[in-house]
Amino acid sequence: MKKMLSVVFSCMLVLALIVSGCSASTSSSKEGGNKNIAANTLIYGRGGEAVSLDPAIVIDGESFIVTEQIFENLVQYGKDNMEIEPGLASKWEVSPDGLKYTFHLREGIKFHDGTDFNAEAVVKNFQRWAKSKDPGKFAYYASMFGGFEGDEGHVIKEVKAIDPKTVEINLLHPQAPFLKNIAMSPFVISSPTALEKDEEGFGRNPVGTGPFKFKAWKPNDIIELEKNEEYWQNGLPKLAGVKIKMIKDNSSRLNALIKGEIDLMEGLNPSDMNKVKENKDLQLIERPSMNVGFLGFNVEKEPFNKKEVRQAISHLINKEEIIKNFFGGTAEPAKNPMPPSINGYNDDIQDREYNVEKAKELLKQAGLEKGFKMDLWAMPVARPYMPNGQKVAEAIQASLKQANIDAKIVTFEWGAYLEKVQAGEASAFILGGTGDNGDADNFLYTLLDKDSIGSNNYSRYNNEEVHKLLIEAQRISDENKRNALYKKAQEIIHEDAPWVPLVHSKPQLAGSVTVKGFFPHPTGVQSFVDVSLN
Repeated sequence: MKKMLSVVFSCMLVLALIVSGCSASTSSSKEGGNKNIAANTLIYGRGGEAVSLDPAIVIDGESFIVTEQIFENLVQYGKDNMEIEPGLASKWEVSPDGLKYTFHLREGIKFHDGTDFNAEAVVKNFQRWAKSKDPGKFAYYASMFGGFEGDEGHVIKEVKAIDPKTVEINLLHPQAPFLKNIAMSPFVISSPTALEKDEEGFGRNPVGTGPFKFKAWKPNDIIELEKNEEYWQNGLPKLAGVKIKMIKDNSSRLNALIKGEIDLMEGLNPSDMNKVKENKDLQLIERPSMNVGFLGFNVEKEPFNKKEVRQAISHLINKEEIIKNFFGGTAEPAKNPMPPSINGYNDDIQDREYNVEKAKELLKQAGLEKGFKMDLWAMPVARPYMPNGQKVAEAIQASLKQANIDAKIVTFEWGAYLEKVQAGEASAFILGGTGDNGDADNFLYTLLDKDSIGSNNYSRYNNEEVHKLLIEAQRISDENKRNALYKKAQEIIHEDAPWVPLVHSKPQLAGSVTVKGFFPHPTGVQSFVDVSLN
């Protein structure tokens, strides 16, 4: 999950120090009518900085929106849906017992450094992930495949090259969403040569097979990509390049779009939708909803180790008011840790109503009728599931005062925020995730299973019954049986309340009318391979 929701945060420190290795031309001026001086180059505006451009070690959408242009997977999702399609593998077979996947690779593809893409390259990437033993660094691998090589829950037995164009992946037990998992953004195939040359520096000099090549990075400003002239899909990409520009404030980003300084932007304030609709030079774009924004608790920290306290705070938050004030109606209240668009969603669960007296009663049961002090961590960037995390935090802060809970709002730069929350430093935090693969496993197992503590389970929630249900659901292929297991797991999670699910948003983007061929993907990231400016 996007997401969200592993990151080598040391890369951030390196990036801050090695600006000279990431220099970039920052010119983004235009010549009338939204024409780039650098002809046919898309400028994409977003609110936060990438953490690293090594996709295997990040969890954030700010990084993935860049890496999606540079790298490719064995299999991929459809342009605007979650259907599995060929990628670097042109076809594949699955054994009847679901334990062996045989991928037939496309021939003649080269990495951006001129080295060959082949079966051995695929094997080396999987070995890098599986042998790392580092859930803080390779969090997505640990979350999606049950840990690392040698771990009890690790699903992958062996990845081997049968010949230069054939890869065989053998599993220890069936995993129903396996193809969906390997289509996710972290599991792209990177150049083994580049990794062997400088793995530590790979995050600022990425090398893949994708439609665009990395050119330059000026931290906290702009990342420049250029067309891969040797790209294997004839006639693509249509753009000469892509510039991904950081403009932190949503309103400032829209002003840059109106002035023609950027072509496309994410994080549109819902209150600005009419401004876009009324401008004949702009288009409003809605991304399909597949996300959840939430208030999470570290269940290992007092007083949030008490279920009654977590439930009490759920009763103190007025979700409808949050949606009205900060989402402009472009969201719906959340009651589960996964969105209704995902199979297995349990709609029978009754959300905890906004009820201050009920909250006070639960706090009394927990021995905290006089209230308490706490830190409330607020996101520093706009994300699809949370256009303004600071304002939402302030609204929650005000609500908590009704039960004498004094919340101090805390925040950090985006990379540090994720690192600290992942490490368990936050007791209560606002976050969210956009689905990576369209499967319930990607929300429930990735974000709330005990196997994901230390990687993507930031609440450090550990329920053995939930774990058994989620593992069983992974190992069967019958969708009806899987859905029943996921619904049962949601009932237990609802009772335990490690989160207050807040919203499922409908993310709003805006762009120049000259932008064609842009397909807003449910995952929140997509390749610009089909985009043109005309």
